[in-house]
Amino acid sequence: MITFKQLGLSNEVLNAMADLGFENPTEIQEQAILQLLEKETDFIGLANTGTGKTAAFGIPLLERIDPSNKATQALVLAPTRELGQQIAEQLQLFAKHLHKINILAVYGGAAITNQIKALRKPQHIIIATPGRLIDLIGRKAVKLDHLRFAVLDEADEMLNMGFKEDIDKILSFTPADKLTWLFSATMPPEIKKIVNKYMDNPIEVKVNVNTKVNANIEHQYIVVKQANKAEALTRLLDIHQDMRGLVFCRTKRDTQNLAEELLNKNYKVDALHGDLSQAQRDRVMKRFKTRDLNLVIATDVAARGIDVDDLTHVFHFTMPDDHSYYTHRSGRTARAGKTGISLAFVNIREKSKIERFEKKLGISFKKIPIPSSEEIADVRLEKWCQQIIDKNTKGKVTPELLEKANMIFGNLSKEELTAKLLVNELEKLNLGKSGNLNVSGSARSTDGEERRGRRSRDRDRDQSRNFSRDRKKPGSMSGDRDRKPKNKSDQPRFFINLGTRDKFSKHDLMDFICLHAKVEPSDIGHVDLQSSHSFFEVDAKVSRKISGNFKNIVLKGGRELRVNRDS
Repeated sequence: MITFKQLGLSNEVLNAMADLGFENPTEIQEQAILQLLEKETDFIGLANTGTGKTAAFGIPLLERIDPSNKATQALVLAPTRELGQQIAEQLQLFAKHLHKINILAVYGGAAITNQIKALRKPQHIIIATPGRLIDLIGRKAVKLDHLRFAVLDEADEMLNMGFKEDIDKILSFTPADKLTWLFSATMPPEIKKIVNKYMDNPIEVKVNVNTKVNANIEHQYIVVKQANKAEALTRLLDIHQDMRGLVFCRTKRDTQNLAEELLNKNYKVDALHGDLSQAQRDRVMKRFKTRDLNLVIATDVAARGIDVDDLTHVFHFTMPDDHSYYTHRSGRTARAGKTGISLAFVNIREKSKIERFEKKLGISFKKIPIPSSEEIADVRLEKWCQQIIDKNTKGKVTPELLEKANMIFGNLSKEELTAKLLVNELEKLNLGKSGNLNVSGSARSTDGEERRGRRSRDRDRDQSRNFSRDRKKPGSMSGDRDRKPKNKSDQPRFFINLGTRDKFSKHDLMDFICLHAKVEPSDIGHVDLQSSHSFFEVDAKVSRKISGNFKNIVLKGGRELRVNRDS
């Protein structure tokens, strides 16, 4: 196996790689570095996620930068802020022992004034998202007329995100004699157009483009009805309590809905998709990296910015149509020599897709059963019992209360009291649909069940609409529309006069509360979002912050913000 030392790198870069514990390059790193280190050539590198593409172009860039030349010599375009930040961080690590090379990442969602200030100093390498770079070019804060290298990283995803015109505009400001290096997981027709337009006889290297990312991934699938997918996921979460992974959904709406459903069941999850603000995205990623979350539920585009090495699972809540997307998703696990599981949720008609992916990618899928409700009850009860054992009671219960409880329970034996507590907990347990969720039988019978289920849901929806209309009628018996939901927890509960009509989602409201009350997201419990107002629960230790930090705030239109303790 070849080492980095055999690639002809400088001692400074070799020392940096040794500091990071890297001895042997990946295949894309080996082939790209050998080609790019000396040759004056355009280059196309096709490789899957997790194969080390940043080092493949980053190391040759650093070796070829002239620190004495103060002009911007290299530009790296990335589709997302997170990816841009990660590229900048890795290049800084690779350049640790080199003579001062200035590296700057610029992206949307951060103060442009700070970026303009930083650009007044010489920046040898700029990593940028397309939208922010065009803004900076328009403000004459960036000059690319001495550019020697242009790198398009995750080029396929930049095109999927609609950056084609932005890329054309940016490259129009660069010299014609620059070298263009393009790295991508796939090679769709739009990429070929960029190649034909901007590159001159590029060297092309393909590395495992049509195979799985590595042999350490175990590919699994479950057959489940669409309506039971969320419950199946919660059962898997309960069985694998140390799980840390990504769940892929097809649309932003599916992503948000699944996250909210799991959040309401007290699972440590959150969503990542294009409708979130940058502050919200940063909050999700911070919680994920600090292990405050077990799962991040994401769209394919949003997940491109996630770079975490210790994921145990990747879930395909909706199977992609293209095998390259499956490969890209699966490559998020089993990194750095570790093992991982890629698990697909399919209905019985999608089993042919599993077979097609097996043939196309040269992999083998293993069908696994969904844990039964009895297994889940056992796991959740064991967890509950352990929580009872671990509960610290010192100073939490007064002698008077303890005496009163002992008097009330005095006639019960230990076994009787334990049984009653178990029954009470079983009724509260989040078991969802009971019974077996595993699908068997023919596609025809499954289709019939799905059609009957749709008809039933349609009837329920029609009845719900009629009920809603009835509630609005004056004098309706069920028409107390202002009745507040009961607080089922012991956490302090507050009213706030913000709701969906103010264009607030649950995440928006949480961010608003955290910002003004100066509390952490983990301090906020259940959020009940309604049209004109909402209710939210907080940890008792921060309730005074809620009461004291929402004074004299005026909303748009002159409406005064009201936050009251809900008693």
